[in-house]
Amino acid sequence: MSVNFKHLHYFWVAAKAGGVVRAGEQLHTTPQTLSAQIKLLEDRLGRRLFRKSGRRLELTDDGRVALRYADEIFGLGSELEAAMRERRSGGSEVLEFRVGIEDAVAKSVAYRLLEPALALAQPVRLICTEGHFDDLLAQLALHRMDLVIADEPLPRRLAVKAYNHVLGSSAMSFFCAPQLARRLQGPFPGCLNGAPMLIPGATSTVRAQFDAWLTLHTLQPQVVGEFDDGALMKAFGRKGRGVFISPSVVEEETCTQYGVQVVGRSSELVEQFYAISGERRITHPGVAAITQAARGELFG
Repeated sequence: MSVNFKHLHYFWVAAKAGGVVRAGEQLHTTPQTLSAQIKLLEDRLGRRLFRKSGRRLELTDDGRVALRYADEIFGLGSELEAAMRERRSGGSEVLEFRVGIEDAVAKSVAYRLLEPALALAQPVRLICTEGHFDDLLAQLALHRMDLVIADEPLPRRLAVKAYNHVLGSSAMSFFCAPQLARRLQGPFPGCLNGAPMLIPGATSTVRAQFDAWLTLHTLQPQVVGEFDDGALMKAFGRKGRGVFISPSVVEEETCTQYGVQVVGRSSELVEQFYAISGERRITHPGVAAITQAARGELFG
């Protein structure tokens, strides 16, 4: 009797997700059911694929071998689907482009990055999902996404077969509502001393830079809010609740959309942007359009 591919798929998802609880959430099934299916696969292969390490599951040596084969099997399945869609389309059908946007990436930057994909000669149907970085990478590993856009590269700690494509970087600008700008005292950056400040959350890649920058310039603003959601932070900034930072590359869009003005800029604060795909050589037309436009126009 051959390997049950449903059981293999459950094992594959659990290995990528780092455990049966998160895998169960992704597959819409219970951890108990998932564990039972994986046990059947282990019985069929005659090898243990996972072992407990504290509260976590980790792959055994046999599990790592099985994972490599599963990567190839389900990767080929995804390529088969894409090839059949392409043959059906004959170049005229709408091209599906599934993109994950890390929630830390500014919406205006995400739009500027994605816009070139909509300008392809072939009609494109863009399917965007916003979420936490690890969750988006899990979807990428399952071939449910073509691309993840993030402000950090793929971590080495994750056993995900994916590749970083550097898009570019941007200095950071400081914005606030006009009524608050009139109350700021002195030139930038000294005007931030004692000023109300809205800052990125602790998980933001820019946060550590920002904290060090304040120390370097001996600045002590009055922090009135921390935000994981950049759009929410800007919404508070629009109402004059505090000064906030955002990439300089989208200064004009930020000022227009939120009715704020620039009070200063710093090249010492830099946010980097990455396109993470499941392929080393970029072949999807949407991914190619994004990377070329970002490197040649947006970030220069």
